[in-house]
Amino acid sequence: MGVRIGILAFQGDVSEHIAAFRGALHTGKLEGEVFAVRTPEDVRECDALAFPGGESTTIQRMMEKTGIRSRLMDFSGGIFATCAGMVLIARRVEDDARIQPLDLMDITVRRNAFGRQRESFEADLQIRGLDSPYHAVFIRAPLVTAAGTGTEVLSTMDQHIVAVRDGLHMAFAFHPELTPDPRLHLLFLQGLV
Repeated sequence: MGVRIGILAFQGDVSEHIAAFRGALHTGKLEGEVFAVRTPEDVRECDALAFPGGESTTIQRMMEKTGIRSRLMDFSGGIFATCAGMVLIARRVEDDARIQPLDLMDITVRRNAFGRQRESFEADLQIRGLDSPYHAVFIRAPLVTAAGTGTEVLSTMDQHIVAVRDGLHMAFAFHPELTPDPRLHLLFLQGLV
């Protein structure tokens, strides 16, 4: 049956994450299933969860409305979080009291740290665990301003932390689901199997 990967499907790059994980499973010759998660019951079926980019306040409202928040806080599988997902799984968000993060990873995050939509950009990054640069897409990206002692910094850009790992969890300020490069998804999956 393989690994069961749920994509939190309230808003944002849901279909892109589904396609990226299916592609990574195929590329890595791994067995698994990728599906949308919208209810607390869906979370029970998951070995891993992806928290997609999007609008963190909107995703947070949907988590509250559906009652999924407490189930996510108790989730013991791996988490792959991008952009707004990174904000939501943090221990602390330093610049927006509206966000009540899930405290799933010992990081402090600043939302929209690189500017608004028009300041979106792409950059080649050195990422620990990859043998060549990764072309990253940043869209209204956050950054990590503090990482706990158990949190491994995977990548920085201009001395800002943009990728981290803690146990089974990985979080990125950018959008790996928007590139054809499956290496970060594979790195995450290899940590699960």
